Amino acid sequence: MNVLKRCFVVLVLSLLPLWAWAEPLDINTATADDLAAAIDGVGKAKAAAIVKDREANGAFKSVEDLARVKGIGKATIEKNKDKLTVKSAGAAPAAATPASTKAPAETKH
Repeated sequence: MNVLKRCFVVLVLSLLPLWAWAEPLDINTATADDLAAAIDGVGKAKAAAIVKDREANGAFKSVEDLARVKGIGKATIEKNKDKLTVKSAGAAPAAATPASTKAPAETKH
């Protein structure tokens, strides 16, 4: 049993560096659960408030924009800024342009 415990500990410790290379979380596309798991000091309720703010006021332009959410202060942002990013502006996709209804131009022979 001791051997099994040691193997487990070695396995866990060997995987720790992989978490350091994890890609930062995009705050404009993350779910409340993702935000709660990634941001130290933010629980599910505060993460839900981040998503609600994003839906009501539009995409965050920078990680520092999280400060517009009540209860998210500069200290929380500073502590987590390396884990977060803003990759997408959250803009709605452009509407499809309808095909032209003009008749094809006549060619001269």
